Formats: sequence, C-alpha cells, structure tokens
Amino acid sequence: MLVLSLSVVIGIVLGLLGAGGSILTTPLFLYVEDMPPVEAIASSLLVVAVASSLALIRHRMRGQIPWRTGLIFGISGMLSAFVGGQVGSHLPSEILLFAFSVIMAVTGFAMIRGRKNVVAETTTKPRTDRLILNGAVVGLIAGIVGAGGGFMVVPALVIFGGLAIKDAIATSLLVVVMNCLGSLAGYVLRFNQETLISLNPDIKFDFRIILFAIIGASSGSVIGSIFSTRVKDKKLNITFGWFVILVAAFIFIENLNRTVLH
Repeated sequence: MLVLSLSVVIGIVLGLLGAGGSILTTPLFLYVEDMPPVEAIASSLLVVAVASSLALIRHRMRGQIPWRTGLIFGISGMLSAFVGGQVGSHLPSEILLFAFSVIMAVTGFAMIRGRKNVVAETTTKPRTDRLILNGAVVGLIAGIVGAGGGFMVVPALVIFGGLAIKDAIATSLLVVVMNCLGSLAGYVLRFNQETLISLNPDIKFDFRIILFAIIGASSGSVIGSIFSTRVKDKKLNITFGWFVILVAAFIFIENLNRTVLH
C-alpha cells in the first residue's frame, strides 16, 4: 500500500508539471521495494509511460497539444532514447546518477532564468531541424539515465520549440511516453550473435508492484493535469525549476555518500 500511496503523489507531480515521473519512481522502487538499479529503472519507465498516457488524454481533451511539434520532437527522442538505453544499461550506476543530477540542476536554473521570456500563448513556429536535433539530444540523455526526460523536455519545448509553458507541459507528456518506450526497449533488449535479439537477464519485472504503482501514478496524473490549468504560468516555471534543483541536490548528495562509504 505504501507504493500505491507514494505513486499517487508521483502522478500528481507528473500531471501538474509534465515531468518528474521517472526520477521519483526509480528511487521509490530502489529504496522502498529494494529492487536492483537496472530493474528499478526499467520498471519505472513502464509505470511512467502508462501514467503519462492517461494524463495526455486529459490534456488532449483541452486541445493543448501542438501535435506536429510533439511528434517531431518525440520520434527523434524515441530513437535516440533507445540508443541511450543500450549505453546506460552498461554504465556504472554512480556515473549515471552524478551526470543525471548535474543535468537536472542546469535545467532547473535555465527554467528559472528564462521565466520572464515565457509568453502566455504559443505563437512561434519552431524549425523542424531544431526540433529533431534537440529531441535527439534530450532522448539520448534521457535514455542513458533511464528516464522519460520530462525535466529536460519542458524547457526544451519552451526555449527551442516556442511553446507557452502550459502547452509545453501538455506536449511533454507525449514526448515522455515515446522516450520511455524507447529507453525501456534499450534497457530490456540485448543483441548477440547467437539469437540476434534477447531479453536482458538482469531485469525481472514484478508486475504486482508495477500494477500498484501504475494505478497510483495514473490516478495522480489525472488529478495533477486538472489542477495544472489553475496555476499561473510564472508560478509553474518557478515551481518546476526549484523542484528540479532540489531533487538534483538530493540525488547528488545521496550518491556521493554511497560512493564514499563504499
């Protein structure tokens, strides 16, 4: 029941900010359920993909999603997330977590600094080549660390895609779903000469726990998406930025302590 309760909170964050799902779900599986890191990452990607899909439906009903921008960014990110997942599944967890926390902190500060330039409505039409390039970069980084990349997608859509913050949050859910699926495939699939494609033997899904997490996160994401329209753009930017920075600091310090002790 603890996983179910905490997953509701994670879902609310995801629906409200369009980000934070994987970076909260992975620690939940690591510290509450004591899953191995690779298994926790893969399980979190599955949970966040489902929860983001349900929150996306809610935003779609409001007509807040620029589909062309989201699909171009998402497809590019999905392909590179698969490559990133292949790379990340072979890297030491300490290196992944340190890089993850640094990237998060930089992104958080960028969102806070750029909040004065965020407009209330989406008016800019982004260039396709810029969407593809930024989508690929975000997808690769997200794939390596095993996340949907929402904390990078929202600022990228605002800064490079020309979207208003609320449109960027809604669109990021589409991108997160695609990145999660690409990254999950990268972590789960293995290539070899004998069978060509096989499943990663280090990953064994506990579908009972995953189901509880999906129910909680999905319910919370719908609640979060409802309240996201009642918060002003400026407050969303500030909240999102500081949220990312605080989580980044926690991950960095926690990982540093574990590394020093070992």
